[in-house]
Amino acid sequence: MEILHQLGDLFLQAVPSVVIVFLFYLFMRWAFFTPIQKAMAERDAKIEGARVEAAAVEADAAKDLQAYNEALKKARGEIYAEQEAARQVALDERAKLLKMMRSRAVEEVTAAKKKIAEELVVASKEVASQTDILAREITQLILENPSPTQGGASR
Repeated sequence: MEILHQLGDLFLQAVPSVVIVFLFYLFMRWAFFTPIQKAMAERDAKIEGARVEAAAVEADAAKDLQAYNEALKKARGEIYAEQEAARQVALDERAKLLKMMRSRAVEEVTAAKKKIAEELVVASKEVASQTDILAREITQLILENPSPTQGGASR
């Protein structure tokens, strides 16, 4: 029984320490843990708010980037269309110029053929008119010099 009595004495001696520890716990909870928990909750709320805001900003940036890419694609398409139109105009002008040059060349060839034909007619008339004269001269020379071996050719 003495052990029980000693245990009772120990318990009575421990009660003020337990009460002091309990009061210290309540004080620490009131003065330290509650404000820290509030600060941590506020920090978590701010962090979550910042995450939400960052996600919204990222979504806006993605929309802006997509709009920019679409505008860039549209502008490129317009530039390509303008370049194609300019190229087509240049090709049309080139074809027109080639057609004009071909027709001019055909006209020049036709004119040259006509001129050559006229010159041929004139030359034919000239040759025809001079053939009789040349034939007479040749005949006369042959008749005057009957033998070519007699020294009729002079050098």
